[in-house]
Amino acid sequence: MLPRVRKLNDHPIRTSARHVLYWAQMNRRVESNHALAHAAALANELSLPLLFYEGLTCTYPHANDRLHTFLLDGVPDTEQRAAEAGIGYVFYLRKRRSDANDTLYRLADEAAAIVTDDYPTFIAAEHNKRVPGRIGVAYFAVDASCIVPMESFEKREYGAYTIRPKIHRLLPEHLKPVKPIQLKVRWKCQRPVFHTTLTAANIPSLVAASEVDHAVQPSRTVRGGRFAAEKQLRRFLRTGLRRYTRERNEPRARVTSGLSPYLHFGHISSLEVALAAQRSAAQHKIIADEFLEELIVRRELAFNFSQFCPKPSLDDLPEWARANMKKHARDRRAYVYTYDQFERAQTHDALWNAAQKQMLIEGHIHGYYRMYWGKKIIEWSPTYQAAFDTMVQIHDRYALDGRDPNTYANILWCFGLHDRPWPERPVFGTIRYISLEGMKRKTKVAEYIRGIERLERQA
Repeated sequence: MLPRVRKLNDHPIRTSARHVLYWAQMNRRVESNHALAHAAALANELSLPLLFYEGLTCTYPHANDRLHTFLLDGVPDTEQRAAEAGIGYVFYLRKRRSDANDTLYRLADEAAAIVTDDYPTFIAAEHNKRVPGRIGVAYFAVDASCIVPMESFEKREYGAYTIRPKIHRLLPEHLKPVKPIQLKVRWKCQRPVFHTTLTAANIPSLVAASEVDHAVQPSRTVRGGRFAAEKQLRRFLRTGLRRYTRERNEPRARVTSGLSPYLHFGHISSLEVALAAQRSAAQHKIIADEFLEELIVRRELAFNFSQFCPKPSLDDLPEWARANMKKHARDRRAYVYTYDQFERAQTHDALWNAAQKQMLIEGHIHGYYRMYWGKKIIEWSPTYQAAFDTMVQIHDRYALDGRDPNTYANILWCFGLHDRPWPERPVFGTIRYISLEGMKRKTKVAEYIRGIERLERQA
């Protein structure tokens, strides 16, 4: 078995079948998709067509207009590109809890095998525990999210310094393009009656008809889908990569990639982004090492953490951080805010409020300011657990890149994960501290706040 492929049940491949089924839970794309490529190889081996199945239910945690819209934005792109490759495509939108919830099993009844995404968190991880024993057919999970497969690491790594040499040793083997899919048998079958037809025009009405949280509106600035992801990557390579090392911590410079929502929803792969960055750097004679460190080492460290800690909590922190929180649990906080006050951006700090408003309106916060945002929630919460819960809930509800290994690892980084002890101070103890004065010295805080104020007026 290949290092990124796991068989999750004992059922054999079905000999009399109509297709091989790819269930796109997390990697919702045709290009650069190891899981889809594995399904295509099985289909060719069996001389069967390949069917790409995507579903979206109204019952996932924090289901809302923003997350629904971003995901649905990608469906027409995927359907078109699947058809061009000769792949069948079925999408099912479960709008109401009373609607059918067995479509995967109905497609599986006619499948030789199911191939899906190996993903360490959120509902995909739960599905991959529960479904293989119930499905009645061979079930494969393939890691199409990481460049170096998660299964390459036998234990939890405790920092970038431990995983970096291991990743760099394995990169030559894995930092290679996924070959375009070529099928022996093209899809010619009719689609099932439960297929939901999507166009850009009918997405708002389908979202409105879904039993989800309509209070969280779609992002005002970020659209979902493969086409949008490719456009964003081209913009970054053209205007951001050459300035990334110098200006990545300055939000108003707009040099970060902006790809984290597309990576989370699988509209683009970290592999193709890394290869594109390498090509662009070589062509323009620039250094891309800082960007590739974040994209590969730091991101895959987060996946490694989530693989061994699939339901992250403060108990997963290193011993020094847990002991530190116990020591400083009763420290006096100068300000204490409730979850509702944090959610509504009602603190005394104009920079923090601006960062939270960016989350509410756009569905993301610039990475450097998100560190400040998290550190201040620790400083102004009654307990460390309350601070952690606030960060997770806000991300789960509002962030387009929430519910992701990177998100959970970055939240816990605020408490000391993948970090080291620093000089001791109240509330934080030896956890790294970030000050407003430091942000003002290093970034254009006033300019950022004015930009968010303009965004808020437009919204």
